Amino acid sequence: MKTAVKLLLATAISLLMYACKNDSGKKSPNAPVGSDMQQISALLDTFNASAARADYQTYFDCFDKDAIFMGTDATERWTKDSFAVWAKPFFDRGRAWNFTSIERHIYPAADGNTAWFDELLNTQMKICRGSGVVTRNNGKWKINQYVLSATIPNGILDTVVSMKSSVDDMLIREKTGQK
Repeated sequence: MKTAVKLLLATAISLLMYACKNDSGKKSPNAPVGSDMQQISALLDTFNASAARADYQTYFDCFDKDAIFMGTDATERWTKDSFAVWAKPFFDRGRAWNFTSIERHIYPAADGNTAWFDELLNTQMKICRGSGVVTRNNGKWKINQYVLSATIPNGILDTVVSMKSSVDDMLIREKTGQK
């Protein structure tokens, strides 16, 4: 009897493991498919191109209403509205910034309404990285969070850290309440 119970238990565990394995490989029926990936890529292309041609309205329409933009400076964390106010003079002069994607990766979530991205950008600051989160609301993809990072080659990182350390130290003291 003990052998039969053990065999039954082993079979049940095996079947359960097989079922879990098969379910874990399934994608949600809402998972982004090729057309979604193309729409996300088109959104990012529009975002980059509209800044280059100083198209303020199109650029900021790429953002969700509650979006956050983080720039290369540690103090640059803006809501969409505050970033729009800061950026307006750049757009008004007829040229904002010109970022062109060199390499892009998009990572869709299983829910079909969220994706993460990162891309290397050719910019006036040389190679930068843009990364963030996009979500689909009412059938349209929008940027919810965008992070612009300056890339620093490892071979010169110590030099760059030395150059920025006094500014960073001051900001660390300010943000942590140290004197």
